Amino acid sequence: MKRRKFIRQSTYALGAIGVLGTAACGNSTRKNNEEKSTASHGTGSDLPFKISLAEWSLHNALFAEEIDNLDFARITREEFDIDAIEYVNAFFFEKAKDKDYLNELNKRADDYGVYQNLIMIDREGGMASLDDKERTQAIENHKKWVEAAKHLGCGSIRVNAYGQGTPDEVKAAAVDGLGRLAEFAKPFDMNIIVENHGGISSNGAWLADVMKQIDMDNCGTLPDFGNFCIDRGEGGCKEEYDRYQGVKELMPYAKAVSAKTHDFDSNGNEIHTDYDKMMDIVLDAGYHSWVGIEYEGNEDDEYTGIRKSKALLERIQQEKM
Repeated sequence: MKRRKFIRQSTYALGAIGVLGTAACGNSTRKNNEEKSTASHGTGSDLPFKISLAEWSLHNALFAEEIDNLDFARITREEFDIDAIEYVNAFFFEKAKDKDYLNELNKRADDYGVYQNLIMIDREGGMASLDDKERTQAIENHKKWVEAAKHLGCGSIRVNAYGQGTPDEVKAAAVDGLGRLAEFAKPFDMNIIVENHGGISSNGAWLADVMKQIDMDNCGTLPDFGNFCIDRGEGGCKEEYDRYQGVKELMPYAKAVSAKTHDFDSNGNEIHTDYDKMMDIVLDAGYHSWVGIEYEGNEDDEYTGIRKSKALLERIQQEKM
């Protein structure tokens, strides 16, 4: 508490004065946009959770330049009739401070009635680096994305708890790095959320303890159903954490959920994850917000995989009502 109070009162006090007045307005605007995007599509409080689309589901088409980041809202609505989107910063990496570009994203999202839920941030440095200078630089690199997400009306940015060292060393660094970024993000009414994304961050108990130690309302998790490989080698995953246990441990801190899919059987079930069991874990934690489709399979093309993922989640929506 002393560290957070000191940071809040010294490093960010002046900046907070300038944005506190807009934070409440931004929160209201975000809520209105979210409600507008779901009101006419049956994904409000009448269903146990809402369905969003993670941009990574279209990464092959995006990297091949068959589509562009500016097309994401239109494609999400026209091709899949999904109400919310989750950006990946890799697809507009140089645009975080480009207000004209961000305004165009806002316009297109508004045109298609799509809520911009969050931005997934990569390639901006290790938030749990043991090197103080590297960790501080990573925090600085992420600040522009907090501001960009605010401009888009998002509620969160997803960051990574990467660092090299023992689990305890990386944990201490993660508590410091994530806590400092969350302090910066607080006046922007922005959540800093961490995904189980490889290495020690894929240990559910470890990441849950990081959240417990930070103990901030705007710092939480983004449990991913499939990212539980702690140690990956040439032949595949050498050490994998139990995905159901991991999601259960992360859900008390969840502010978004990533529904990872790869392959489906003839009945439309995902063959690697028992979705009925997994969604029971999600709902039993009291979570009823956005569940983001993140298709990464190879058997189906991206559009087909997204449609199968949506059909599976919609079936579960009806079963859990």
